[in-house]
Amino acid sequence: MSEMNEQLHNLRHSAAHLLAHAVTELFPDTKMTIGPVTETGFFYDFLPTTNFKEEDLPRIEARMRELAKKNYKIVGGQVPKSEARERFKGNQFKLELIDEIPGETVGIYSQGDFHDLCRGGHTASTGQVKHFQLTSISGSYWRANREGVALQRISGIAFETKEDLDAYLQRLEEVKMYDHRRLGKELDLFSFHEEAPGMPFFHHKGLLVYNKLIEFIRSLLSKDNQEIRTPLMMAEDLWKTSGHYDFYKDKMYFCTIDEQTDCVRPMNCPGSILIYKERPRSYRELPLRLAEFGYVHRYELSGVLHGLFRVRAFTIDDGHIYCTIDQVGDEVLKVLALADKVYRAFNFSKIKIAISTRPEKYMGDDQDFEKATNALKSALDRNGVAYTIQEGEGAFYGPKIEIVIEDSMGREWQCGTVQVDFTLPTNFDLDYIASDQSKKRPVIVHRAILGSIERFLGMVLEHSKGRLPFWIAPVQARILMITDHQSAYATSLSDQLTAHGLRVEIDTSGDKISAQIRRAQMDKVPWMLVLGKKEQEQQTVTLRLADGQQQGDLTVHDLCAKADALNAQQSE
Repeated sequence: MSEMNEQLHNLRHSAAHLLAHAVTELFPDTKMTIGPVTETGFFYDFLPTTNFKEEDLPRIEARMRELAKKNYKIVGGQVPKSEARERFKGNQFKLELIDEIPGETVGIYSQGDFHDLCRGGHTASTGQVKHFQLTSISGSYWRANREGVALQRISGIAFETKEDLDAYLQRLEEVKMYDHRRLGKELDLFSFHEEAPGMPFFHHKGLLVYNKLIEFIRSLLSKDNQEIRTPLMMAEDLWKTSGHYDFYKDKMYFCTIDEQTDCVRPMNCPGSILIYKERPRSYRELPLRLAEFGYVHRYELSGVLHGLFRVRAFTIDDGHIYCTIDQVGDEVLKVLALADKVYRAFNFSKIKIAISTRPEKYMGDDQDFEKATNALKSALDRNGVAYTIQEGEGAFYGPKIEIVIEDSMGREWQCGTVQVDFTLPTNFDLDYIASDQSKKRPVIVHRAILGSIERFLGMVLEHSKGRLPFWIAPVQARILMITDHQSAYATSLSDQLTAHGLRVEIDTSGDKISAQIRRAQMDKVPWMLVLGKKEQEQQTVTLRLADGQQQGDLTVHDLCAKADALNAQQSE
């Protein structure tokens, strides 16, 4: 961590304590739990006697500012656990944490008469916490366990300077304006309903975009991948063999059929593996690339659900590559090249690569993990690909490459992944017949380019501010008529363009042309085809673009040629 980053981290940590200090003064019966730093600020989880409301935030924030102005020194150090237990004897959450901390002492930091269990990392005083703002109240659970105690989370942002805070707030306004949930509703793409929390309902136009995404990825994979489809539900024992049960059971859905417990799949790997095991495999078949657009379900806490970004049901553009260890490097590089091509088709040009290493909780042996990690590093080094290391962030069955893209508003999104896996081939006793007729164990390279198709769609909507690339727009052209006399010509034009493969609508409102243009702009339609008396007589079109540029005297042939060129951009 750099010195500047450490300063900012400490400031946000102190802001979290300042929040807890203010809450316990205003609501003395509230119990504190934990309050960590986040990417842009901080949060603190509480158990109040009466739930907080949004209107409580200004009051809490005002008290935080009062406490900051008092400029309390922040001091701390190690104290015996017995003393800590006495100090927090009425708080079961703090007592649980104290019991879990190794050793006979724990850290406690104080400011004025406020004390909190803490490892440290703070500003020198509360007065240094100046540029902050509380942002939201949401639900959470103790230890993120939905069977545990329900809590309330208060979140905030904090920065070192007023300029940084103002810049972030301005960006938040921009993000709010182009929030994909808002755009999804305005553009009639998708919706969410209480009858299925966290599970998106795609409308006709939204499904067009969703299917175009799949069609695009499928077109890039068709040459050297075999597409498969596996069941949505499979026996519980399968997930115990794979290891997903031990690591994911709290996020899995279960049902009982014919006295057998089945699991709704949270991952697609086991289904692919069963197809691999269907018959003996030869080294000549490797690498065997099995692709699947797999619909999965994972339970997420209601408090963290967020539009298409955090859902309970989504589709992964999944792939499982069965190969030898010597083939891993080339396969990884092919996936990265494919990912780069895909992201650039959506105008994502800033792409970063990170290798995530063995997590604290994992399967398999250390040697295989190390071998897999070195295979990833070697492939990237060999081709001069820059990357960073994320210690302990790998999957439970192997290390992985994470691909991060930056959007037009400067936000970074973890998107695609490439994971090298020695563990599942061992768990399922996979093999192939080598050239010397011996049986050998394959490696599985797990890959996803978009990751969650739903999440990627949300990212593209916000990145493009709702103006999707022409080739994927649900309506590519809308025909606007100056008078009803152009109706027959509009229908003929629509038929010709539709026959050429364009997605076309006719505005039949009868409104003035200015109102039709304004509506098409609000609906983010890429092309407005304006028809008047002259266009009707000459059998031409005036093309108006979203930015106001116009081009007249275009024939149907001209329009089709332009559309073909724009549609072809996705594959360049």
